[in-house]
Amino acid sequence: MTKGPWDVAPPFPTLLSGMHVLVTEDDDTNLHMDFICATSNLRAENYEIPPADKHKTKGIAGKIIPAIATTTSAVAGLVCLELFKMVNGNKKLESYKNGFINLALPFYGFSEPIAAPTQEYNGIKFSLWDRIDVNGIQQNGVEMTLQEFLDYFQKELNLEITMLSQGVCMLYSFFMQAAKLKERKALKMSEVVTKVSKKKIPKHVRHLVLEICCNDPEGEDVEVPYVRVRGKTTCGFDPPYIQKYVEISSLIDSKSSNLDGIVTFE
Repeated sequence: MTKGPWDVAPPFPTLLSGMHVLVTEDDDTNLHMDFICATSNLRAENYEIPPADKHKTKGIAGKIIPAIATTTSAVAGLVCLELFKMVNGNKKLESYKNGFINLALPFYGFSEPIAAPTQEYNGIKFSLWDRIDVNGIQQNGVEMTLQEFLDYFQKELNLEITMLSQGVCMLYSFFMQAAKLKERKALKMSEVVTKVSKKKIPKHVRHLVLEICCNDPEGEDVEVPYVRVRGKTTCGFDPPYIQKYVEISSLIDSKSSNLDGIVTFE
């Protein structure tokens, strides 16, 4: 099970520590706008926002100067203060702060964040930050079927899945018709999702996020985290700005060039 954000090391600590960057959108040789264009398009892809080319991104970046002088800069500064703590590897929750500001008064207030409530199943504690990670690709390179997914939870976690869903789609339930259950159990996980949702899985999707209802060995209902099923790693990068992001990352620090490929379900 994946640990919460306070239990893991920050990403690329050697890459972030000691880095001083002054973003200049008017210089086409320093890769600043290339990086901003690539990363903003990655975020746009996540939220189905139309992507922007480098020229449009440069125009947008050049028009936010009035905002930088006010609340935006204050919020960005507070966020960076918290980021420094993560880069330094600080894992104490009380070291981090929530910030409340009102520049009209002016007022700056800070408070300690509240730890997420924890629950427990089979002696394992978890919070809303945790996930149950399942490698959807077996050692032989073949994607696991729904039956193998159910068997994994029974054997590895000692849990019997009674219902399985993704979003609003019910993928599996113990009360389904026998013929439908037999058909779905033989399908690969990605095929079950595609069949039930009647939608293709986008190429940029790295994981399938599933919700499950399950029983413990005593037959009692138990609460468990979301399940994250990894797909097949490929060497291709699509859309093209993802490849651009990797190229820029490699130029920034050759040591961090061993980035994961995009995970897709095909």
